[in-house]
Amino acid sequence: MTTPAKIALVTGAGSGIGQACALALAREGYGVVIAGRRAEALAQTLDLAGDLAGRLLAVPADVTDELSVADLFAQAKARFGRLDVLFNNAGSGAPPVPLEDLSLEAWRRVVDVNLTGAFLCTRAAFRLMKDQSPRGGRIINNGSISAHSPRPRSIAYTATKHAITGLTKSTALDGRAYDIACGQIDIGNAGTPMTVAMSAGVPQADGRVAPEPVMDVKAVADAVVFMAGLPADANVQFMTVMATKMPFVGRG
Repeated sequence: MTTPAKIALVTGAGSGIGQACALALAREGYGVVIAGRRAEALAQTLDLAGDLAGRLLAVPADVTDELSVADLFAQAKARFGRLDVLFNNAGSGAPPVPLEDLSLEAWRRVVDVNLTGAFLCTRAAFRLMKDQSPRGGRIINNGSISAHSPRPRSIAYTATKHAITGLTKSTALDGRAYDIACGQIDIGNAGTPMTVAMSAGVPQADGRVAPEPVMDVKAVADAVVFMAGLPADANVQFMTVMATKMPFVGRG
């Protein structure tokens, strides 16, 4: 197998959106570092890669742990020598309980994974991308539709996803001097194991429980590949990819 021309790192790559995007990037010729907390889940991603598994490096990592993130990026550099794309995809939600019943522990866990984890990976990517030759790279953040509009009983998830938008803007601004671009993809109802319940019905803002349509996760993977492959002088700052008929715009 030829040496990959570009290298990507995907967090939360053991399942769902992260897995689909990691495999799509590998098919496009990228060398891909796949990161996630569970080694067995990363092994499943390697199995799905088939003949392309040689392009992938699986690194069990906890994005909430500073030392674990440092080791992740050190292994990426040791294997591939550089990093061209970081997809900050790892995310977590809290139980859908009434706001007043959400525990501080549950709140902090979501903040640690969704926001602090993205910051730690962004910081590590900056350090690598600034010093490599040729300099620069691209960071893509998974923002979610919740970066714009909340679901009922989702205060921790929604707050962190709104914060990801601020992280994206600051990263894009601070990255200009070092040829580091940053954009955000906001995803609505991608068909993954996490969205299986939507066909049976999920809570709506008016108190109803109603089924919602989903889209093929391939649409997300294709969008991430497009964002990742742009030339250095172009950037998708924000992109929304959603199931066409899901409740978001209008009255829903």
